[in-house]
Amino acid sequence: MEDIKNREDVALLVRTFYGQVRENEEIGPFFNKMITDWEEHFEKLTDFWESNLFFKGLYRGNPRIAHAKVDAAFGHSVENRHFGVWLNIWFSTIDSLFAGELAERAKNNARKMSTHLFMSIYRDRTS
Repeated sequence: MEDIKNREDVALLVRTFYGQVRENEEIGPFFNKMITDWEEHFEKLTDFWESNLFFKGLYRGNPRIAHAKVDAAFGHSVENRHFGVWLNIWFSTIDSLFAGELAERAKNNARKMSTHLFMSIYRDRTS
């Protein structure tokens, strides 16, 4: 297997990952309710991960705000276990497609990001 090399690889990762997420019983409902334009979402998340992995300034958005909106729309029911499911799918998707330094960076960055996002959601609930 090869490492993640370019935007096309990132797009493959994002599309494959969200295909699995959409079908997942635990976290699929969050995404399927909130995302109305999947093509736009794929492009936005490809920009996000391309920026994240290749240090490009393509992504415009605020993941913390987006996740807080999801949590509010679902009655503040997003739990840490949902981020765990998300991470497991992310890791297995990466491992099925890529191997190398950037693949590992994508996993490590997702792990850090998921912790940060859950803590932000929790903090927003109690403020």
